[in-house]
Amino acid sequence: MPNKLAEQTSPYLLQHADNPVDWWPWGPEAFAEATTRGVPVLLSVGYAACHWCHVMAHESFEDPEIAAYMNQHFVNIKVDREERPDVDSVYMDVTVALTGHGGWPMTVFLTPAAEPFFAGTYFPPRPMRGSASFPQVMAAIVDAWTARRAEVEQSGADIARQLAEAVAPGGTASGGGATTQITADLLDRAVAGLADRFDSVHGGFGGAPKFPPSMVAEMLLRSWARTGDDRALGMVRETCERMARGGMYDQLGGGFARYSVDESWTVPHFEKMLYDNAQLLRVYLHLWRATGLPLAERVVRETAAFLLADLRTPEGGFASALDADAVPAGSPGGHPEEGASYSWTPAQLVDVLGPDDGALAAQVLGVTAEGTFEHGTSVLMLPADPEDPARFARVRAALAAARATRPQPARDDKIVAAWNGLVIGALAEAGALLGEPSWVGAAERAAELLRDVHLHEGRLWRTSRDGRRGPNAGVLEDYGCVAEGFLTLHQVTGTAGWLALAGELLDVVRARFAAPDGGYFDTADDAEALLRRPRDASDSATPSGQAAVAGALLTYAALTGSADHRDSARATVEQLTPLLSRDARFAGWAGAVAEALLAGPAEVAVVGRPDLERLARLGTAPGAVVVTEGPLTAGRDEPAVYICRDFVCELPARTPEEVRARLGVRLPA
Repeated sequence: MPNKLAEQTSPYLLQHADNPVDWWPWGPEAFAEATTRGVPVLLSVGYAACHWCHVMAHESFEDPEIAAYMNQHFVNIKVDREERPDVDSVYMDVTVALTGHGGWPMTVFLTPAAEPFFAGTYFPPRPMRGSASFPQVMAAIVDAWTARRAEVEQSGADIARQLAEAVAPGGTASGGGATTQITADLLDRAVAGLADRFDSVHGGFGGAPKFPPSMVAEMLLRSWARTGDDRALGMVRETCERMARGGMYDQLGGGFARYSVDESWTVPHFEKMLYDNAQLLRVYLHLWRATGLPLAERVVRETAAFLLADLRTPEGGFASALDADAVPAGSPGGHPEEGASYSWTPAQLVDVLGPDDGALAAQVLGVTAEGTFEHGTSVLMLPADPEDPARFARVRAALAAARATRPQPARDDKIVAAWNGLVIGALAEAGALLGEPSWVGAAERAAELLRDVHLHEGRLWRTSRDGRRGPNAGVLEDYGCVAEGFLTLHQVTGTAGWLALAGELLDVVRARFAAPDGGYFDTADDAEALLRRPRDASDSATPSGQAAVAGALLTYAALTGSADHRDSARATVEQLTPLLSRDARFAGWAGAVAEALLAGPAEVAVVGRPDLERLARLGTAPGAVVVTEGPLTAGRDEPAVYICRDFVCELPARTPEEVRARLGVRLPA
């Protein structure tokens, strides 16, 4: 019999609607039930594409005996972290503080007042490798709650107080140190710090697991454009090439997996997230713009094709993710396995291609008898370009067709506003630069969905599904990323409405999200009150809400001439300078916006010179805006390219050579 999740819109929550666990959605009703029963709350947070979330669900939440114990002793709440990033943020801070690490599934035990007193991530159904089992953990919690309830409640209250202190000015969540002005020296030192942490063997930063450093790459490209420092460009080029040739990149279908479980980008965690692919599409586009690297252009085109083919929804938006898992044919019990759609053995290649092409594919794509993944299978890689491109294209097409007949990963088809904002900007810019108007059209359709469904009475809502708006208010990253997407679409299409809508979103941010010290909270002042009002300075898989809004404010200022918006952008980035100085890996987008502030950024109006429009868009000047319609073109009738910075204009450019020199164009026309 379905539990209380059956009426939810989240695909993740619906995956648990038939569990024997009596799940509640997050809300006051669940906590009122805990108060009435006098029992603690078991909060489980995850997301639809999360492999270990599926594992714990199968092992524990589908187990009748474990579920019965949960129902007897707890009120059980299930949260989709992608729908409620505010709830996730608050309790992830607790989990990291109490255990030293975080991740999903996240399991937190709360008092009926929503105060946390114990936390963890994945718990197995039986003890393993020194880890207590989920039943053992629950039994210990029940024993503590029964025997020492007052002590447990006091512990929860103490943790809640410490959470609140973390968002006070100077607290860790708001930047954690003294702010400073944005200077070239600050940014140069941040790049030097990144160079110290760069993996010169495999690219990227740090060891396993290794995540795509999208925001850091954008910062480094802008730093190189300002300084000409080949070290900054080299870090981006090496990382992008290694990722695109490794198992992180889908060599048959395009698009990137979430992260690599090893430091060499060989074996991915196979879920494919919209936010990663939107950001990486733009990173590779900007790398191509800087270098003309054919690999970068190929990745842009294939990633765009993946987005349009596999993640676009009938309503015109883009779905959140493809699962890491699929159910292999003949699987006992029909249980999903990670990477089942993507991994190959040499024998499977021969079955599809025949002995000659099968041997070629194994050699070119790194498929070995021992395997690079599990059960003797390998993840496809492309260490070098094949000697016979035409033959390889036929091989690749045949393998892609064969893979399409395998069981496929499930798709989380909810529309998340922020992530669609990212893909709108990426597709619009890439379409303009690479001459693909259909990509621009797809960006427009996604923007129309956000306008028509997610915007309601002047406010932005976080999610929708099947054209139906979800119940959760937009958070700061939604406003910042959607505003930036609309602003990019305005630049590419010249449509004034996207500029106006972006301005309205930023008005809401400044009225409802502002913090007293010049930054912003992640939730509006009229949002649901949690234990603390989230305010995270750090980038994670996407730019921090504060950095995203800073970028949108600066772009809007450049497009409209609003000094007020520019001042707000600067003040917001300055709130993030302590983190930028300490470890730029977690403040990459703040660094990218800071580079744009140092550069002006350039405000470029192309009037009556369509022959120079694409050349202007190919410029590498950090954060430059380029328009053919809008406030920047007002009163300018003489055909030319008009370039201003910091609201100060240069003489009009009328030749390709002038445009190249002033905007840092590196590619041939």
